[in-house]
Amino acid sequence: MSVPAAFVGVILIWATTPLAIKWSGEGVGFLFGVTGRFVLGLAAVLALLALLREPLPWQRMARRVYLAGGVSLALSMLLTYWAAQRIPSGWVSVVFGLTPLVTGLMAARWLGEDSLTPTKLAGMLLGIIGLGLIFAEGKSAGEGAPAGVAALFGAVASHSAGAVAVKRLGAHLPALATTAGGLLVSTPLLVVTCGASGVTWPADVPVRTGAAIVYLALVGSVLGFVLYYHVLRHVEASRVALITLVTPVLALLLGHFVAGEPLPVRVWLGAGAILAGLGLYQVRRRRRLATVPVPVGP
Repeated sequence: MSVPAAFVGVILIWATTPLAIKWSGEGVGFLFGVTGRFVLGLAAVLALLALLREPLPWQRMARRVYLAGGVSLALSMLLTYWAAQRIPSGWVSVVFGLTPLVTGLMAARWLGEDSLTPTKLAGMLLGIIGLGLIFAEGKSAGEGAPAGVAALFGAVASHSAGAVAVKRLGAHLPALATTAGGLLVSTPLLVVTCGASGVTWPADVPVRTGAAIVYLALVGSVLGFVLYYHVLRHVEASRVALITLVTPVLALLLGHFVAGEPLPVRVWLGAGAILAGLGLYQVRRRRRLATVPVPVGP
């Protein structure tokens, strides 16, 4: 597989995922959308494991990794899908751009990784300023927008906590097995949540909604993950991290031109501050080629 093509593929998938998340809840509710995605995604990953004849590790350490990753994934996606119904889709990608900053802060606290240097602290400060600008814009974007931004930041925190927990467990599992194990935990949690909330199979699933769910399950969850790790095997980790500087801008433009979402000046300023903070945070990491950037696509 061509590495440049895979690199572009990851960018396009991560940029289109927020809008697909928004569409997947139209007419059926966000709980049905996220649960449908995970059920199909789990089936696809298990089928891929069987096709490749790759075993699923099940020792104690592996189960702990699956539990940590699966619980954080379920919570993160529940918050993301709920938030996506209340804010423009492009904002999802922008706020998720904070993931490396939040993960770095948690890793410094619980993993004893790189000390918080002045450069990194400056990057985090810019990220906070950017989030504040977007939250302020949310107050004028609609009644539910501020709550949506707050929930989305909660999703970022849950996602980052899961990544740090998996890293702290010290397990070195194949990427596909880690994905399957996480889905084996998160999917039943979402099914139970969906059932407990009284969500039933809708009488009519709009074509765009169904297509979005299938796209997120097969392309967003499976293909995007495979392409990401293919790129990571052939490209310096610091360069792979540049994906997070491109996708938010593309997601904002896609939401504007495809879905007619507004692009206020304050959102652009907030996005710029977050991306500048992320770029500043990555400066000191370029010499550490072994560092694996945390996937930040929702």
